Amino acid sequence: MARQQLVVAVFAALVGMYALAGAVDAAGTTLPPLSKFGKRDQQLTCKGDKNSQYCEGTCPIKCPGKCLVLCPGCKTYCECDLFPGTSCGDPRFTGADGNNFYFHGKKDQNFCVVSDAGLHINAHFIGKRNPAMRRDFTWIQALGIRFADHRLYMGAQKTVMWDDDVDRLELTFDGMQVDIPTEIDETWQPTTVPALTVTRTSMTNRIKVELKGVFNIHASVVPITVEDSIIHNYGVTEDDSLAHFDLGFKFYDLTDDVHGVLGQTYRTDYVNKLSVSANMPIMGGAPNYVTSDIFATDCKVARFGHQAGISMVTTRAS
Repeated sequence: MARQQLVVAVFAALVGMYALAGAVDAAGTTLPPLSKFGKRDQQLTCKGDKNSQYCEGTCPIKCPGKCLVLCPGCKTYCECDLFPGTSCGDPRFTGADGNNFYFHGKKDQNFCVVSDAGLHINAHFIGKRNPAMRRDFTWIQALGIRFADHRLYMGAQKTVMWDDDVDRLELTFDGMQVDIPTEIDETWQPTTVPALTVTRTSMTNRIKVELKGVFNIHASVVPITVEDSIIHNYGVTEDDSLAHFDLGFKFYDLTDDVHGVLGQTYRTDYVNKLSVSANMPIMGGAPNYVTSDIFATDCKVARFGHQAGISMVTTRAS
């Protein structure tokens, strides 16, 4: 589609302008973290044609532990504010049209993020109740991905005390547990679906999931830090660090009938009706996206299985 090609072109231009600090970009480039999560003052690197430039950068409040730096002025931004197909924090998405929006959903429920003829992705939300507000604080704890006759689950395990060096990823494929050695670039690939690969992008808590020609998903398990909780009034206690996913999605073969919280923004007829100038533009309509299970395709906007989709990729490796 012309629109998707434009999005990819804009994304590529942005990647050329920015350096990433402690994150993985949605285009597929893995970069080493420069600081631990929760540390706001970072030494950021701008790499140019001549000499590398170092500067002290303070990440925005919305992403205190990781951000992007604009060179050479060393201005910092959250990646969720720039790149299409990303989801961070109290789920803040960047749609294919480049606009940011929040989708709060509800804790302990599942919502369809993308639903197309041959691909369906649900997200399970965890949350924290703030009595002073009418809604829950929510985060994406797991994804349930369906394609052809297969089911891939990826989740962030509940963690009391967070430690960057302890892996909290949980993966299953068609009901069987997937174990990947904790070494960078270690890869798992099922014999039944050679086009599917799961690759470690960090020794712990970061992976890239790719189904060739269909999607590329970068997932990072991150906690709610004490600083995050104080800044946003999350009210996090010591019994749960609320480990959740920051996500980067890239899609290659969506139809123009795609739907879902994020999926609908990839339609050529999508019209953004949100107040993009608001501090928190919120996409409502949660009842349209709620599903009964992490793998269920019973949301009101479901498209999965409407026609032959991507089953052919399960029998080839390229």
